[in-house]
Amino acid sequence: MTELPRKAVTRTAKLAALPLGYAGRSALGLGKRLGGKSAEVVMTEVQARTAAQVFKTLGELKGGAMKFGQAMSIFEAALPDEIAAPYREQLTRLQDSAPPMPTITVRQILSDELGADANRLTDLDPEPAAAASIGQVHRARWDGQDVAVKIQYPGAGDALRSDLRQLSRLARTIGPAFPGIDVKPLIAELQARTEEELDYRLEAQAQRVFAEAYAGDPDIAVPTVLAGTERVLVTSWMESTASLAQVIREGSDAERDHYGERFARFLFSAPARTGLMHADPHPGNFRLIPNADGTPGKLGVLDFGAVARLPGGEMPAAIGTLLGLACGDDYVPFVEALRAEGFIRDRISLDPDLLYSYLSPLVEPGRVEEFTFSRAWIQDQFARLNDPKSGAYTVAVRVNLPPSYLLIHRTWVGAGGVLSQLGSTIRLRQILAETLPGFA
Repeated sequence: MTELPRKAVTRTAKLAALPLGYAGRSALGLGKRLGGKSAEVVMTEVQARTAAQVFKTLGELKGGAMKFGQAMSIFEAALPDEIAAPYREQLTRLQDSAPPMPTITVRQILSDELGADANRLTDLDPEPAAAASIGQVHRARWDGQDVAVKIQYPGAGDALRSDLRQLSRLARTIGPAFPGIDVKPLIAELQARTEEELDYRLEAQAQRVFAEAYAGDPDIAVPTVLAGTERVLVTSWMESTASLAQVIREGSDAERDHYGERFARFLFSAPARTGLMHADPHPGNFRLIPNADGTPGKLGVLDFGAVARLPGGEMPAAIGTLLGLACGDDYVPFVEALRAEGFIRDRISLDPDLLYSYLSPLVEPGRVEEFTFSRAWIQDQFARLNDPKSGAYTVAVRVNLPPSYLLIHRTWVGAGGVLSQLGSTIRLRQILAETLPGFA
């Protein structure tokens, strides 16, 4: 494959096959049930085959298809085990891998994008060190220095836009392949970030800010930028052993706690240090850098294509205070603070006790000195918030999310999904107190 499949009709047909394939397997499963097989066995078979098709289709198409799959992979921890288990292995593979493009294509793009500067690159490894949704990374040397060269796939822009438009149209029919998750807002968020992610010059600009802010940091490492064009990004090489995706699959308890704490600290500390927020918390973007003796060390951070450029270069001033009130027991002042920030509109009434029953379990990680994230915890929250019979369920329709908080909310929800996949025990309350003014 020399480039992403770009013809709209080809990509549309492959994406449309996802819900059609699920429907066909479900019909076959009904036949098996009529033939005597148990519903549980049949559903497991259906989901396992669907998972295999999902990974094959999203991974091979790359572009918006794979980006959608990577975004979905963050939330698999929220689904009940009987639903998520068949998907888990396939979706988490999307966090850390993708089929590569040929070396001849890579060299042509480098020549076109870098011009004479392409001669500064030597010892280009023909095998990609990483391959993702719209580009892949090769190891090389730049003026004798070890570097990572990120190269965008030919046709990535057209494919990304086309995929996300088609996925948006298919959202209702794709839904059954991802039980319990509302995919339409997720696709809308990916569409909103499309143009920025396609221009590596913007990514280079953001990464320079993060690299300067975290230079010499004892816990976090960010590669420095050496060159950036629209489709090629050259950065210093980061020596690492794996990504957070591997810790999710097979990490020790010590690794889960150590890197989970650094992951959370980075996401919450970055806005104050950079004026930006890393808005793509999927595990493939975070690399492990063990100490010389093999013990857990720094957390490396990659991929700054999706960042939130915060108004005025800082988080909303009230966010620490709001979260601090949410972690307390008196929700009367919290309701008033929410109203002042536009979370509760005029003429909308909201019982503080009802809000407490709705929100308090969600913010438990910030209420206690130490909290263990787990799939069981996030599954309980997911089930509770999606139960129409729950009295607290009505709260959701009475609360408004102001635009300035939208991407922050989605990033934090995604981070909670990753921490739950990791099963990390961390002192989140301490991190919030240190990074969010007004929280304490």
